[in-house]
Amino acid sequence: MGDQVKVLNLWASPFGLRVLVGLEEKGVKYEYQEENLGSKSELLLKMNPIHKKIPVLIHNGKPVCESLIIVEYIDEAWPNTNPFMPSTAYGKARTRFWADFVDKKVFQISHISDHFLVLFDDG
Repeated sequence: MGDQVKVLNLWASPFGLRVLVGLEEKGVKYEYQEENLGSKSELLLKMNPIHKKIPVLIHNGKPVCESLIIVEYIDEAWPNTNPFMPSTAYGKARTRFWADFVDKKVFQISHISDHFLVLFDDG
């Protein structure tokens, strides 16, 4: 039996999209579970008991949380296909710089809209 991979996510989350793109790039088959942030599933609360938020990658029953950490995990768990990081230390540093830049400049706006979605969720 192969790897069992499940992603807990919300369709509107750019952080979750980052994880889905990583899995697609690696060619990893996964099960997708849509979450309602107004009424979180028992699985989400069990798999991410500290932050209780999406996305969560569950690989063979073990949860990995926080999108950048999940993407690093994906790259290490499936190393033979489409590596995400360059091989040099400088190349890796540049990649991490741009990932951090996107988090601080682009996703910060999305984080505000995630809170807006929760405040006005009818579910």
